[in-house]
Amino acid sequence: MYELISSSSTRIKTALVLFAVFIVVSYIDTLFVTWLFLGAFMIVGIDEAMNLFKVKDASVFQYAAITWIVAYFYPNPEILVLVALVIFASNLAYKREIDKKIFLPLLYPLVSFLALLTLYNEYGIEVLWWMLFVVASADVGAYYVGRAFGKTKFCVTSPNKTLEGVAGGIVLAALLGPIFAVEGITYLGTLVISVVVAVSSIFGDLFESYLKREADVKDSGNILPGHGGVLDRTDGFLFASIVMLVLLRAII
Repeated sequence: MYELISSSSTRIKTALVLFAVFIVVSYIDTLFVTWLFLGAFMIVGIDEAMNLFKVKDASVFQYAAITWIVAYFYPNPEILVLVALVIFASNLAYKREIDKKIFLPLLYPLVSFLALLTLYNEYGIEVLWWMLFVVASADVGAYYVGRAFGKTKFCVTSPNKTLEGVAGGIVLAALLGPIFAVEGITYLGTLVISVVVAVSSIFGDLFESYLKREADVKDSGNILPGHGGVLDRTDGFLFASIVMLVLLRAII
């Protein structure tokens, strides 16, 4: 186990820096700072997604930036992506010369970052901490349990993932998730949400792996030492944010 930790020291250091930044954002706990923090990740994520989808049209940044700015003032940010898609479809029909793949980065990762902002708007910084611990637990559990005990391949999309690792990640998320849950939900409710969100984060990571294999790249970027790009680090959150928002709205 010591060798596993030593071999991933750069990964751990980067994670600790990101964790420290999030602590500062949480301490300030204002919409503007949280919006700015998520927006920075969103813009870099859009750039990485464009590379993965092989989209060259810079108007993607215009659609994303305008949507994100409006999201600061709009109470339900996640719905705004529909407006962006309507505008894009209208522009496509009018000009007939726009790259149709532009809509892909608007779906991934813009939708997920809008869901993260909505979670903050509706449930406060506490829900982001809850999701952070669930996704991190699923990631850490899957990584170390898989490296130490994994033998059974999970799927062909990500050859390094094992069924044992996935199970370890879900179990760890189930144990830690309810501890950091927001108030007003029963223990059973927090357990169910934590498990479902953990599973969704694993498939978020799997989807990112699929995109990288399709694009024939190792990482989505290189901005985060030991992790790769923003999408490499946030892939679990990008699926988890949408699932958590749906579940919380259904329960609370």
